[in-house]
Amino acid sequence: MCNQTVGLVAAELERQGIATVAIQLLRLAAERVGAPRSLLVPFRHGYPLDAPDAPARQHAVIETALHLLEDPALSPPALRLLDS
Repeated sequence: MCNQTVGLVAAELERQGIATVAIQLLRLAAERVGAPRSLLVPFRHGYPLDAPDAPARQHAVIETALHLLEDPALSPPALRLLDS
């Protein structure tokens, strides 16, 4: 799904009371759309969790995204960069 669409869907889900985290590949799209919580990752298009056959790295991305849901200090819209 495109970066802009993900952000827009996340914003609507939040308005309906469902917490979300969008994993974004494009900073500009993430900033423009303003999803409630976005994790900006430095990977190439089509690989939001990094390369195939790298389960440890993929789990790290998912865990980082889920931690954004638990951070009480975040106020939407929040954009965080994935620690490399």
